[in-house]
Parts: sequence; C-alpha cells; structure tokens
Amino acid sequence: MRFLLMLLLFLVAACSEPRPGPFLTEAPYDPDDGNVAIRCGALIDGISDAPFADKLVIIRDGRFERISDDAAPPDDIAFLDLGDYTCLPGLINTHVHLNDVPERAADYTVYYRLTEEDHARTTAANAEVTLMTGFTTVRNVGDYFPQPVYDIRDEIQAGRAVGPRIQAAGPYLTIPGGGGDLVLPGHDENEIPIEARQGVASTPAEFAAAAQRAVYNGADFLKVIASGAVFSFGTEPGAPEMTQADIEAVVRVAREHGLKVTAHVHSAQSGKDAVLAGVDALEHASLLDDEAIALVAERGVFLSMDVYNGTYTENVGRDQGYPENIMQRNFETTEAQRVVFEKAYALGIPIAYGTDAAVLPHDMGGWQFGIMVERGMAPMDAMRSAMSVAAMLMDWQDRVGAIRPGLYGDLIAVRGNPLEDPAVMKDVRVVIKGGLAFKLPEKKH
Repeated sequence: MRFLLMLLLFLVAACSEPRPGPFLTEAPYDPDDGNVAIRCGALIDGISDAPFADKLVIIRDGRFERISDDAAPPDDIAFLDLGDYTCLPGLINTHVHLNDVPERAADYTVYYRLTEEDHARTTAANAEVTLMTGFTTVRNVGDYFPQPVYDIRDEIQAGRAVGPRIQAAGPYLTIPGGGGDLVLPGHDENEIPIEARQGVASTPAEFAAAAQRAVYNGADFLKVIASGAVFSFGTEPGAPEMTQADIEAVVRVAREHGLKVTAHVHSAQSGKDAVLAGVDALEHASLLDDEAIALVAERGVFLSMDVYNGTYTENVGRDQGYPENIMQRNFETTEAQRVVFEKAYALGIPIAYGTDAAVLPHDMGGWQFGIMVERGMAPMDAMRSAMSVAAMLMDWQDRVGAIRPGLYGDLIAVRGNPLEDPAVMKDVRVVIKGGLAFKLPEKKH
C-alpha cells in the first residue's frame, strides 16, 4: 500500500501546475530549511482577545522564534511581505475523513467495489486540498478503510507527501449494522470488504479488543459510534447504539495508552451515556437536551459541531442523488444542532472547529466560520475554535494552534478582516507549514 501511495503522489506531482514562489522578495531562500521572516499587516495569534497590527513574525528551523515590532527583517533569511494581509495560525479541523468524498452518499454500495488504489488516490488528493485550504492540522475521525490514512499521515510526516499534520482515529468502533458499519438493505454481509469492519463489535469485551487492535495498528485516538449516523441505513439518529458499558470499555483501553476518545452522538441519551463513560469529546450532538448539555459542561467535555454542512447537503443533495432518508435526516438535525450549538456556547462549553469534511467537500473547510458567528459565537472565539481550542482537544497545544515561540511555524493569510467578515476565510491566500511555503500570492514586480 505504501509503495502504491508514493507512486500515486509522484504522478499527481508530475501532473500538477508549478507552485508559486518562492517569496515576494529576491532574498535567498532554501525551501528545505524552514526559515522565513513574515511582515503581517494584521495578526490574529490564536490565543489573544484582539488582533495586533504590523507585526514581524520570525520562523527558524520550522518553528516560531519570535513576534516583534521590528521595522526591518533579519538579513540572513528570506522575507515575505504580507503587509496587506491578515495572518493567522495554521487552521485546525477536528472532524475530517480524508478517505471519503460527499458524492459517495448517493450510493453506499460503492464502498463494496473500491480498490486499494482508489482509496490511496482519494486520501492523497484530499490531504493536499485540505492543506491548501489553510488547514495545517486535522483530526481524521475514522474511516471505513483506515490504512490509507495511516499511510498518508506517515508519508506527510516524513516529508514525502503534501498535506496537514494528522491525528488518525483508525476504524469506526460500532455495533453490527450500526452507523459505522457498511451493512446495507438487500445486500449480504459477505459483500463487505473485511477491512471495513475492523471496529465492529457487540459486547464490552469485544469493543475492548477492537480498541486494542486500533491502537496496535496506529490510531492516535479512538472513535466510537454511540448513536446512529445521519447518513446511514436501518438506524435512527436518535437511537443509542453502543451502551455506556461498551463505551467505558473503549475508554479504559484508550487511557491505558494515554489516548483520548471521541464519540459520534446525536441523541440526548447517547450523549449522556458517552459523557458518563468518560469520553473527551462529542461530535454532532444534534439532539442533545438541556440535561445532556449541562452534563457536557459539568464534565468539561469538548464539542465538535459541523454546523454548516447541513446547508451544503440541502443545496446539493437531491441534485447529487442522495437518498430521501438522508435528505430528511439532514432536515431534522440541521436546525436542532444549531440550537444546541447556541446553548453550549452560552454555557462556556469548549467548541472545537469541525466540519465533517467528506460530508462537506474538503476544499470548503473555511465555510463554517460564518454560520458560527451568525448563531451567536463571538468572531474571535470562532477563530480560536480552529486554533488554540482545537489544539487543546488534540493535546497538541505545545505544537500548534497559535503563533507563539516554540510552536510549529504554521501560518496562513487572508485578504480582509475575518473578525468583520468571516467569509474571507473561504479564500486562504497563503499557507506556510513548518516554515515552508505551500501556497503564496503571485510575486510582485
């Protein structure tokens, strides 16, 4: 699989348009050293309550060295003048599926026919477009086929592929026929590739064993399907699937290995079960009631809420051939989830940016900021949800999520002020990861 992935990446690179760059000045630039000085017209650092004006950001050896008011950059490294831009830390998306695309929701039997080559190609392409959209770090929260995500994670880390830093959850931990299983009406289970059912289990002991396998195979955290997926068959989003005991078994395994657990939930009951079982975060949380929201706040659990993609599904679903059950569930949960979002934010629950990329196309990662602000979140809190707050959920606050000395030199830039117009986050013009430029404006003459 890894050889195949590398071959595909080589072919993609060979056919791609040349990248812009290297920088806006003629200063010597070594694309492999991760050293650059950047002048920012405005700077949102990912932690502070207000932006800063006219800052010089120095990145050396791939990490932020200092942020200063110096008028002139050092003369020993390349200089990038972004005086007309707003700079921000590299964005973090806590709900991504790199091995999937929205169009597959129209016919789930496609998963029975996809080849290893298909999965490798999809994962590599999605990783690159995710980075180019400004997301330098992601949590990949499970896939039917987890191996290609492990592979691309390792290839990116080794510098042999283009994409964000990745935490991978591995397979969905789910009951037979549940929201994370590929059992479809009218199809025999023998049609399902065995690789797609690595996390299927029925009892606490079986879930513990499945969790151990996921950790052994390379998972960075674990993902349980506590209640049925909206985009699934034979289950209802409000119906709990895993029991509290099932989830507790997974949490115990995770804690033994120093890992976190995220629960996919829709219903109030499954949300309560997951929180009481000790999970660290809930995804979706569409149908939580006030009691469940209060419990989330009491236990310090994070939420990762995809509050934009219901609009996307409503706009394109029927044209793309989504089944009517998907369209109806999307209608039933979209507004309900946004109400939960408002209540959770009012209680001070930490909400990490998560778009459910794969339901939403991977190049639309920045579209959610607008709806978060529209539904009551302060603009700076919306920005931080994809920066320092998301980094805390990942336990990577010592690596990413802010422009601070010692953290990885991940910086993006947009035209305009995202605190006044979140729509500018749809068009990230500059992407620097670890001091290396992957996307830049055209060079001035």
